[in-house]
Amino acid sequence: MTSRQAPSHRPNGNKAVWPVPLLTLALAAASLGGAHTSHAAVVREAPASTTRSTTATTTCVDQVFGAMTGPQRVGQLFMGAVAASKPDQSRIQVLRQYHVGSVFLAGRSTAGTKATKTLVDGLQTKADTVSGHRVGLLVSTDQEGGQVQVLNGPGFSTMPSALVQGSWSTTKLRTEAATWAKQLKSAGVNLNLAPVADVVPASLGKNNGPIGRYDREFGHTAATVTPHSNAFAAGFAQSDVLATLKHFPGLGYVRGNTDTTANVVDSVTTSKSSSIIPFSSGIKAGAPFVMVSLATYSRIDPKHQAVFSSTVIQGLLRKTLGFKGVVISDDLGNAVSVKAVPPANRALNFLSAGGDLVLTVEPNLVPAMAKAVQTRMAQNATFRAQVNQSVHRILTAKQKAGLLYCG
Repeated sequence: MTSRQAPSHRPNGNKAVWPVPLLTLALAAASLGGAHTSHAAVVREAPASTTRSTTATTTCVDQVFGAMTGPQRVGQLFMGAVAASKPDQSRIQVLRQYHVGSVFLAGRSTAGTKATKTLVDGLQTKADTVSGHRVGLLVSTDQEGGQVQVLNGPGFSTMPSALVQGSWSTTKLRTEAATWAKQLKSAGVNLNLAPVADVVPASLGKNNGPIGRYDREFGHTAATVTPHSNAFAAGFAQSDVLATLKHFPGLGYVRGNTDTTANVVDSVTTSKSSSIIPFSSGIKAGAPFVMVSLATYSRIDPKHQAVFSSTVIQGLLRKTLGFKGVVISDDLGNAVSVKAVPPANRALNFLSAGGDLVLTVEPNLVPAMAKAVQTRMAQNATFRAQVNQSVHRILTAKQKAGLLYCG
C-alpha cells in the first residue's frame, strides 16, 4: 500500500472514524460462517512450520498443490479487500466464487480484537477445501502506526508513527512490535503489510507524497531505517505474524503518491543506492513478503513500472538480493498509477514479471484478472510454470502460518 489508509483517503481528514457496533460485525461474520467448522479447529490441525523439517514443508505444499483444481490454484494468486468495519457480502461472494486465497482488511475499524476475530473466523469458514481440509486464508491489513493503522479499538494499542518508532531503541521497537503482532494474531490477522522500508531523505521530507507526508518512514537514512525496519519485522516474527517489506525498490525519493497520481517516476534510485539496503538487510534476515511499488525507476528500468518490471522483480529482487519469498503487488485495483492498464493486463503483467500475489482493493476486478490468467496458462507453458511456482511460494507461506493441513 502507499497511503490508502492515510487521512487523504477518508472523509473529514483527521476526524475519528465512527465506531462500528460489535453486533454489526458479529452478524456479518455469522452470515459468512454458516454451519462450518470454526477456523480454530483448522489451525489446531496445522502446526506451524517451525515444527516441521524443510522436506516436510515441501511435501506438504506439493501435496496440497497437487490436490487443487486449476481455478483453485489461480485463486491463490489473488488478495482481495474486505472492509474491516462493514464487509460487503456481494464482494465477499465474488472472492469466494473465484477461490481467492487471501484477503486484505481495508479502511478503518474501531471494533476491537474480538469483533475483528469474529469477522475473520467467518471469512475463514468460506476458504477453499482441498482433499477435505480447508486451505486457510492469508488475512492481512495495514498496521504500521500513526496515520496508517486500519484496526483500532479494544485490544489494539494505538501505535505511534514509524517516524516516532524510529527514534526508539531497536530493542524497544522489537518488543512493542511483538505486542502489536500478538494483538493482530488474536484478531485472526496472520499477515501485516508492514514495515515500510522506504528511506525518505530529510531534504524531501513531507514533500514525499506517499511516505513522508504521513510520517511513515523510520528515518531519513538507510542507517536509521534498516535496523528499525528489521526490529519491527523481528517482533512480528516473534509473535508468528508474517511481515512485508514495502515498497520495493523504495518510494522515498518520489513526490507523487501512486494511489492518487499517474506517472510517478523515481529518477534517483539505482540498483546500488543506499536506500536499497533496508530491503537487502530484511531479506537476509528472512522477510517472508516483499511488496513492489507502482512507481517507475528510470535508472533501473525506465520502460516499466516496478510492479510490471522483470528487471526489478526477477533481476534486482530475486537474483541480486536473493529473495525467495512471496512478491506481492501494491494495489492493482483502484490505484491511479495503473488506471491506464486494463485490469486483466495488470495481473498478467505483474505475474509475467515475476510477481506472485496480486493485491486488488477492488474485488470486482478479480473475475477479469483470474479469467485472463487461466487463459494465458492454457496457452503458454512458460507462464503456466511461472504461475505454478508462485502458487507454491504462497502455499509455503501459508504452511508457515499454520494454514495448511497435511495428513
